[in-house]
Amino acid sequence: MEMDNSIFAVKLYEMGEQYGKLQCRIRVCEENDRDRIHKMFQKAADEYKENTLLMEEKVHNSRSKAVAKLAEAQLDYRKKTEELMKGPVMEALHSQESSPEQDEEEADMLYAEFAMDFATLAVQQAMLSVLSALDRKNSIDDEKGQNNKEEDTECRKLRNQENH
Repeated sequence: MEMDNSIFAVKLYEMGEQYGKLQCRIRVCEENDRDRIHKMFQKAADEYKENTLLMEEKVHNSRSKAVAKLAEAQLDYRKKTEELMKGPVMEALHSQESSPEQDEEEADMLYAEFAMDFATLAVQQAMLSVLSALDRKNSIDDEKGQNNKEEDTECRKLRNQENH
């Protein structure tokens, strides 16, 4: 499979778009406009659901088993995180001094912080993955180029021998 470097530019653009939305929405949330925050939450939740459906479709309809497996891992992460937030995390946060509402608020804040840390980690992993892929591609291209140079040298030697 030939790798096209432009896919990284497309993915970088997509990441930038999502980061821009995050920045904008956090700034709006700082204004404490409850209705506006709720509308943005609904819109973001709808986008998340749509993205989840697209990933599920990738798992079931992808021609590539590798793509399907990676999409499945992303879905598994989402499901596992949601399960943790509904049960074990809430139970671990609860104390006698807090109400269920306070526990939920603390869990939401903890998860938001975790999700942002995870996004930072994902960017680091993306950087390593891209650099690794490009390094491997360039090594292979260099090898091919070296092989072509050796073949060219051999061809020139043969032509020179034939001419003399």
